[in-house]
Amino acid sequence: MRLVIARCSVDYAGKLTAHLPMALRLILIKADGSVSIHADDRAFKPLNWMNPPCSLREEPYDDNGAIARWTVTHTKSGERLILTIEEIQHDSSHELGLDPGLQKDGVEAHLQELLAEHITTLGDGWTLIRREYPTAIGPVDILCRDAGSATVAVEIKRRGEIDGVEQLTRYLELLNRDPHLAPVRGIFAAQEIKPQARVLATDRGIDCVTLDYDALRGIEHEGTLF
Repeated sequence: MRLVIARCSVDYAGKLTAHLPMALRLILIKADGSVSIHADDRAFKPLNWMNPPCSLREEPYDDNGAIARWTVTHTKSGERLILTIEEIQHDSSHELGLDPGLQKDGVEAHLQELLAEHITTLGDGWTLIRREYPTAIGPVDILCRDAGSATVAVEIKRRGEIDGVEQLTRYLELLNRDPHLAPVRGIFAAQEIKPQARVLATDRGIDCVTLDYDALRGIEHEGTLF
């Protein structure tokens, strides 16, 4: 992983355009090729980023007092992230090695496995693409297609709270940059969803689904009619 603290401006050129004016920022370049630009706020959410596969070209650049121009190009879509660098205060590389990944709660992991096996719980005609679909910011629990072949990302929690909705929002922002998947909508699935989380999900166009753990396991409750 390469960490660069630099005074830079950033321009995103693609289906949409975005501009970040000159300021001191952290540039994060990961071993998977992803590049993200961070400010000293917004928690861990980047200001802008490019997910792999992409390439980074570094060039000297003298106009307007800048010392370098970095161009990050997505190798499939051709979209570009252009960094004009005025000053570099820190530049270091670190070998982190293989990460074992987040160890999910046992119930959450089993919910994910069961829902993947019974994906039609979400709707007739639904099909599974993959469990633990990889992205530059972590794996999406389930990626699937609905009956109309639209892509759907599912985040699964035992207890659904606001941070889970925020996590799914970040995944959706990233997945919708992939022209092979977009448009991607989200489903927030949990055994229990807090009212505040449900309100936030609805506001962001994310559907909420309450999961019955026993029903997914094929266990019928005594006294039920159906």
